[in-house]
Amino acid sequence: MSPVLSISRRLRSTPFTRRVTEAGVKGYTVYNHMLLPTMFESIEADYHHLKRDVQIWDVAVQRQVEVRGRDAAKLIQMLTPRSLKKMADDQCYYIPVVDETGGMLNDPVAVRHSEDRWWISIADSDLLYWIKGLARGMNLRVDVFEPDVSPLAIQGPKSNDLMARLFGEDIRDLRFFRHRKIEFNGRQHTIARSGFSVQGGFEIYVEGTDQGEPIWDALFEAGQGLNVRAGCPNLIERIEGGLLSYGNDMTRDNTPFEAGLGKFCKGAASKDCIGADALRQDLEHGPKRQVRGLAIAGEAVPPCQDLWPVFVNDQGVGHVSSAAWSPDLLTNVAIAMIDRAHWDVGTHVTVQTPSGPRDAEVRALPFI
Repeated sequence: MSPVLSISRRLRSTPFTRRVTEAGVKGYTVYNHMLLPTMFESIEADYHHLKRDVQIWDVAVQRQVEVRGRDAAKLIQMLTPRSLKKMADDQCYYIPVVDETGGMLNDPVAVRHSEDRWWISIADSDLLYWIKGLARGMNLRVDVFEPDVSPLAIQGPKSNDLMARLFGEDIRDLRFFRHRKIEFNGRQHTIARSGFSVQGGFEIYVEGTDQGEPIWDALFEAGQGLNVRAGCPNLIERIEGGLLSYGNDMTRDNTPFEAGLGKFCKGAASKDCIGADALRQDLEHGPKRQVRGLAIAGEAVPPCQDLWPVFVNDQGVGHVSSAAWSPDLLTNVAIAMIDRAHWDVGTHVTVQTPSGPRDAEVRALPFI
């Protein structure tokens, strides 16, 4: 008998869960104490459809931490070594968030509405409590809370066509990592050009639980003829695209430099970050290990449930954290953390997989 995921009030559904169930979801994971779909038809079939058409994703698990008040901008800058000084009120920034040791706590998207109102769209960790603790400990004049906001992603090459049908042709002009307000059903919602795929698309920050199903239904009605389907972040597509998953490919044991996010850790603003001193070593000398791609030989490997050791001549030089068979590249693709002496592209290594040792080659990310 397969294990059963028991549902209770501690494991929250989303404003879209009923529609996701009706769409035939076949798998869930738990993310920010909520249900995140992982598969509909199959991981490979979902992958091909995502690359060809358009999907609607329930990503309400990307909870928002709202920071509002006179010291909001100051607090947000304390969280991240990325400079926010030039950020406009219609911009989204991908920001590594670190603690006092320089370890990654999250890799959210910051959505700036104004100098004194921000959303932090978080990955899988209880970042709300860290932000509230900093605000309290520093006696900052802010409110920190989780608003009733649930993102819905529209991803795939036909996402522009679908969104234009529902929200007007000018939505096509929305630039990458910019956001704007739209009206739906008499309510204001935020739309951003963003999403956890490399196929292009949007995220609708649905304000109000009661608005979830009406927006979902309207998108499917508008998508007639576009082969729109319910979907979810796809393991194969994200590895090909070099998209890292917090908690899988990077954790609090890694600095942003190790996660390949050094370009977001430059400039004078790094001194305002809570982990600035701890990051100085990596900033000046580079990390001792870093994320790389691996092409793993042989038949399809299973998804990683544990870290797979990586060796060179029986010496441990890293680990694999995410892996999948790529139907388009006809090889296993993986995300790995590799020591500096062995991370050059083209280096040959050995990966200890659940089915035994496999030859592998270091590749640059993204694969595609």
